[in-house]
Formats: sequence, C-alpha cells, structure tokens
Amino acid sequence: MTDRNLMEKGRWCAAMTCKTILNENKAYWTQRASGYSEVNQAELGTAQHEIWRGELCRQIAAHFPDRAPEDLRVLDVGTGPGFFAILLTESGFRVTAIDLTPEMLSEARRNAGAIAEQIDFFEMNAEATTFPDGAFDVIVTRNLTWNLPHPEQALREWARLLAPGGLLLNFDANWYGYLFDEDKRADFDADRLNSAAQGVGDQNVGENFDVMEDIARRIPLSGTQRPAWDLAVFTALGLSARADELVWERVWSPEEKINFASTPLFLVQASKSV
Repeated sequence: MTDRNLMEKGRWCAAMTCKTILNENKAYWTQRASGYSEVNQAELGTAQHEIWRGELCRQIAAHFPDRAPEDLRVLDVGTGPGFFAILLTESGFRVTAIDLTPEMLSEARRNAGAIAEQIDFFEMNAEATTFPDGAFDVIVTRNLTWNLPHPEQALREWARLLAPGGLLLNFDANWYGYLFDEDKRADFDADRLNSAAQGVGDQNVGENFDVMEDIARRIPLSGTQRPAWDLAVFTALGLSARADELVWERVWSPEEKINFASTPLFLVQASKSV
C-alpha cells in the first residue's frame, strides 16, 4: 500500500471513529434527556435561576453596553433541556437554540412552557450548523465542548457564526480528566467520599455513567488541559479570548461545589473584532 493510500485510509478510519462517537453521544444523551431535564428544572426552580440569568446578562451587557437585549441575536449551542435558552428569552433576547438530540429539544420546549414559541429550536450538529456567516451577536454554551469529537472544528464554526463585534461565552470544565491522570483520579474519588459524607446527592453516579466514561476515553479533550487549549484555538482563529477560572464561585450551588470540587467550572470569553 502506498503512503498516499495509507494516509487516505487513516483519514477514513478517523472519520468513521468520530462518526461512531457522535452516534454514541446522541444515543447516550437521548436516554439521559429526561433525567438531565430534571436537573435543569431544579435549577429553574431554585436560586440558580437568577444567579445564572444575572451572570449571563452581566456578561452580555458589559460587551454590548449600548444595545438592548431585543436587538441581540443569541445562539445557545447544545441547549440540552433549554436552561440558557429559557433564561435569555426571559431577559428579552432573540434566542435560537440547537441540540443534536431531538429528545433534549422536546424537554427544552416543555421546560420553556409559555415562552417556547419565542425560541427557535433546531436539531443540529454543533460542529457543522446550517446558519450563514455572522448570524449571531452572542453565542453561549455550557458543558458541551468537552464532549465533542471535533472540538477545534466546533470552535471554528462558532467563530464563523459570530457577527463582527460578537461575543462567545463558553462555560465548561476539565470533565473526565481523572481517566488519564492518577492525581486527578484521587481528587475525583475524594469528591465522591466528601459528597457522601456531607449528604449531597452525587451527580457523578447512575444513568449509565460507565457508558459516558467509555466515550470520554475516546474524545480529544478529556485528557487535555483547559482552558489553555480553548484560548490557543480562539487566538489562532483571530478572536480575542480570555478565561475566568473562578466563575464557578459565582454560579455553582453549594451542592455543585461539593460534588465537583476537583473539576471547577471555567468560562472562556471570546470576541470577534469589528
């Protein structure tokens, strides 16, 4: 076999592997839709509702001090059961929400209730959307990037979708790093013990957790240190980017701070020049 054929075979195998992971992801989150929706419903019904809405609105207002919410087009990527889409629609923004999983979108519509008609929901792959260039002033996403088979492609796609002067808010964490690092494994196990000792329901068990661990072993970002990776990619794409690694202190509930002490949430803010 020639070098060219070997390269083509390698690309084909890589593409098939990523397609498999995408399908496995879709299947996993399909069966998780109802349970994950309950988590979002709890957030909507507690102090987390206003904490998160305040955080999102402050971030956007700081970037667009002279523009009203109704003047801003927002894309919620990987909306899941609709938490961000609901908060931003309540705040007056023009919201479009996408997710790979139809069941998640069904949960999002139910959770949105009376305001569901104000949100444009689409079943769509976060790595390859069908929206035109510069379609959105703001892009938001939470706990999605880590789970993607082509994360760099996704960031490139989101940069394409941002209008000049646009803002991207990516909330994520180094989920599943413990699968690749013994020290992180020890910290993760300590979180499980601490959660039990303090009587906090452990969000890292149940619902076919072993299936997601298997997927996590095969996706690019599980063993990658972030947000340094995100900052490097956004900078290479020509966006200005900075990280807030203390955002978890502002937005997480007391239970989350116990559950996920070893994997704190970070925020990557990226903006596109005018």
